[in-house]
Amino acid sequence: MIRMRKWRAKMFIGRDKELDALDRLYKSDKFEFVVIYGRRRVGKTALINHFIDDKKAIYFMGVESNEKQNLENFSKSIIEFSSGIQAETSFSSYQAALEYVFKLAEKERVILAIDEYPYVARASKSLASTLQMLIDKHKDNSKLMLILCGSSMSYMEDQVLAYKAPLYGRRTAQMKLMPFDFAECCTYLNGLSDEDKAYIYGIVGGTPQYLLQMSDKLSVGDNIKNTYLNPMSFLYEEPLNLLKQEVREPAIYNAIITAIATGYSRMSEISTKVGESTTVCSGYLKNLIDLGIVKKETPYGEKSSKKSIYSIEDNMFYFWYRFIPDNASVIARGAVDLVYKRIEAQLNDYMGKVFEEICTQYLWKLLLEGEMPIEFAALGRWWGNDPRKKQQTEIDIMGEQDSESAIFAECKWRNEKVDLDVLETLVDRSGLFHYTKVQYFLFSKTGFTKGCVEKARKMGNVTLVRYEDIVSLKR
Repeated sequence: MIRMRKWRAKMFIGRDKELDALDRLYKSDKFEFVVIYGRRRVGKTALINHFIDDKKAIYFMGVESNEKQNLENFSKSIIEFSSGIQAETSFSSYQAALEYVFKLAEKERVILAIDEYPYVARASKSLASTLQMLIDKHKDNSKLMLILCGSSMSYMEDQVLAYKAPLYGRRTAQMKLMPFDFAECCTYLNGLSDEDKAYIYGIVGGTPQYLLQMSDKLSVGDNIKNTYLNPMSFLYEEPLNLLKQEVREPAIYNAIITAIATGYSRMSEISTKVGESTTVCSGYLKNLIDLGIVKKETPYGEKSSKKSIYSIEDNMFYFWYRFIPDNASVIARGAVDLVYKRIEAQLNDYMGKVFEEICTQYLWKLLLEGEMPIEFAALGRWWGNDPRKKQQTEIDIMGEQDSESAIFAECKWRNEKVDLDVLETLVDRSGLFHYTKVQYFLFSKTGFTKGCVEKARKMGNVTLVRYEDIVSLKR
């Protein structure tokens, strides 16, 4: 328990912006209606509970049940707040319950937080319209701060935020809670070496509930063994459990994610691997993108869908599907060390994509802090044909400020120093474009050779960034 409290206290280091926004709304002392949504495990409930901890607040979490049970639970939350005692009595309707809450908030600030709102609203089809009517009736003379929170992002976007939804136009703020970035994750992991922080971010990503499963007192290997390779752990079947909660036909989704994680990135490849038509796969992929599990990319600056590729956006899903299904039988037999030995041999290769993500976040941070010579508007990968060499090529990161100015970056997560050839290759590939002002970035896990450093100095438009520089900037 002591360990868990320590982790929970740390959790809000990365939520300062959201807490500040909620505090400003709270201090307005007028009616406020905040919509908070985001994928499961991202920390919505923890954020709300932390925010309301020292305030007069009614907290109610909906359950996946019928209208009667949710109304009874809602009634208990209200009565316990107003009288300080638990009672078995129940309001006759949501309208009566909500009218009572608005009455409580006539002269003093009261927060009403309804968590997992989609469960409640699906069971009571008239709830949204009732809320709309009561908000319109009381908003000008109310001190209520209403928070609706949900994990079903499609429901929250379509039934709460969308133009045709009954509650459209009533909200005063909305927050889509995202996983933590690498900088925020590092605040959890003070006991680990800088290098191990990157590995942990690579294997669980920035979802708080997954970070909670990691210990900064253990090595990366022991963390993997205790979680992904332990059939009794929370993470062992988490992707499958999450899919069952979020989608119908999880088997097809599972097959699509497996295909992408094992190198099938184009629509035609995924379709062939899964054994479904591209039309069918397209619909499933859209849902996976909406869930934040998969992302669709086109080469930077291009819009052609023919070149689009799909990759796993969530690091926990990426790691799990890359290593666990193929080793499930061995894990079930308890041969943990054998499986970890297989994973360890591929870990640096696996981290290549993760390191690109970390470097991209670093470049954005430089831009936001005014330290970027090229003020790009977006960043992305580029791949395509090199007509000079008649072969396919790619660039890890690029971004442009305008038609004349751009940055190009290459990222290397390997145990030897980056040599001159990597810089020369990047410069050569940038020649496929026609920018007159170019800034190059080389990112390296372990540093750069003397030849590379000297060449960069002579060129004058090259920035060499070691991984330790990234971590030090994020402190």
